[in-house]
Amino acid sequence: MSKGKGKNDQASRAKQLILGTKKHYPNGGAELKVGGATFTVNALTQLMQDFVDQRQAVETSKADTRAKVETERTQAPSKIAVIRAFETVVRGTFGNSADVLADFGLAPPKARAPMTAEQVAVAAAKRLATRAARHTMGKSKKKGIKGAVNATLVVTPIGGSPPVVTPPAPTGNAPSGGTTPHTP
Repeated sequence: MSKGKGKNDQASRAKQLILGTKKHYPNGGAELKVGGATFTVNALTQLMQDFVDQRQAVETSKADTRAKVETERTQAPSKIAVIRAFETVVRGTFGNSADVLADFGLAPPKARAPMTAEQVAVAAAKRLATRAARHTMGKSKKKGIKGAVNATLVVTPIGGSPPVVTPPAPTGNAPSGGTTPHTP
């Protein structure tokens, strides 16, 4: 029999020892010296059975705990959403009444501290600098910007012959009335 290090392995060994003890020590009142102490066969068997039972109870408890944690993990988000929504209802119903909100365990919202003139000026300068760095512009400036595309079409035949380049369409600078020479 292998010597396992885990408690489950020890419990399995104890079960096997109980079976062997019952088979080879049929007299339950017989005394055995074990680890410097004297035990009756029945007392030794009961001690090992208690260990096995405790181990089984621990494993069952662990499984129950894992199941409860998984249930909480799946159900908590929807329940938390309802709790937050109710908190919003309470705040909307009772406003900033500190005493009523305290009955619900809520604190009134903190009043926003007014900005000093210096803080307002710094914030405005930061906004302008950010807008310039990101090249952002307003609605009317965006209307004036149009994209220009200069593209040529390249067609590659499947047979592996050289690609055919289609020249860009004439822009109105070609001479009128004449024919253009064709090159074979």
